[in-house]
Amino acid sequence: MKIDEILNQSPVVPVIVIDQLEQAVPLAQALVDGGLPVLEVTLRTDVAMQAIHEISQAVTGAIVGVGTVTRPEQFQQSIEAGARFAVSPGLTDTLLAASRTADLPFLPGVFSPSEVMRAHEHGFKALKLFPAQQAGGIGMLKAIHGPLPEMKFCPTGGIGAENFIDFLKLPNVACVGGSWVCPASAVQNQDWEQIAQLASDVRGALE
Repeated sequence: MKIDEILNQSPVVPVIVIDQLEQAVPLAQALVDGGLPVLEVTLRTDVAMQAIHEISQAVTGAIVGVGTVTRPEQFQQSIEAGARFAVSPGLTDTLLAASRTADLPFLPGVFSPSEVMRAHEHGFKALKLFPAQQAGGIGMLKAIHGPLPEMKFCPTGGIGAENFIDFLKLPNVACVGGSWVCPASAVQNQDWEQIAQLASDVRGALE
């Protein structure tokens, strides 16, 4: 699937930090069971790549991607781990070059209108607005839609249960990213039922 097709699979992309490898599969399974199949596992821990591999092998229906990509070699490492897409907090020349040769759908991060225009010039139509609230949130996305209506966004950063629906109502928002559906306390306590319920609550709120 292309990146826009992946983003259309789920209204919310859980942003996951996995500290212990044994958390990976049950966490992913809980989110998929709750109705959120697109998962972003961030490269913030030493076990992240192995977690992506295990999820890709064990969780039917999961579309697992790698987040916090900041170095070019991580594209190939992500492919080898079984990632279906890659997400970065920004778009550098080095990452742009690496993404051109990697057979992996890529969602780069942007913060300003100039960065959106630069990404557009390089052929990107789907972007991560990050950090979304600090970048201007809903007001920023409304303003960008006027001159660049063809661009779609996955805003991430400062989005939670109290405001995600407001973002999803915007015509240029394909989905949102957030960690509220997999809170650290629930992960540490292995409360997979709570996480499945939080994911299900997202689907219920949109019906």
